[in-house]
Amino acid sequence: MNFAETMAWLEAHGHETMRQQNVRSVGGQAQFGVKKADLRAAAKLIKINHVLAEELWATANLDAMLLSTLIVKPKLLAVKRVEQLVRESGSALIADWVNPYIVKLHPEKEAMRMQWLASDNPFLLRAAWSLTAERAAKSADGLDLPALLDRIERELAAADPLPQWTMNMCLAEIGIHHAEHRERALQIGESLGVYRDYPTPKGCTSPFAPSWISELVRRQEG
Repeated sequence: MNFAETMAWLEAHGHETMRQQNVRSVGGQAQFGVKKADLRAAAKLIKINHVLAEELWATANLDAMLLSTLIVKPKLLAVKRVEQLVRESGSALIADWVNPYIVKLHPEKEAMRMQWLASDNPFLLRAAWSLTAERAAKSADGLDLPALLDRIERELAAADPLPQWTMNMCLAEIGIHHAEHRERALQIGESLGVYRDYPTPKGCTSPFAPSWISELVRRQEG
């Protein structure tokens, strides 16, 4: 599909219920209300198309931007372009597609992580803490975990909601995967109380770090 055909496909697959659901996350941003499963189906149909991905992103249409993240080729993007995409996300909804489908697949993600941790841009910080949480869980060699816990303890409670979510994720991952730091991670979570009262559907794990850590450790040990 070319650009015009893709936009027509997206419009034809819009749903009012999805539009209303998206409004809570993106406000008045242009959108058709395409279901996430349909976006993934479209990506499978289109396959990787770097040029089309850039055209879709430029529309500022929510559905087109989300689809763009699925058909772009991350390694073809310069680091500056990746940073621009993160900055332009505009909402946590889009940011949380840019991060797993572009940032985490980019060969320079570790350099970006380290640079963005020093940024004051909330979207860059959200991505940086997500990458740090990933490293804490999967490849923590070289990470200064005590220093990360120090920073989380200082900054988490007052952080912008965008990076606060992934910073809290990092706290949980340290507590889950590093028994030697678990007690401190639990203490930080209890002391700060971030997401203590977060509404959590039945059967889901609370994002409150002490609950999250305890539940995942229980599953690992059970």
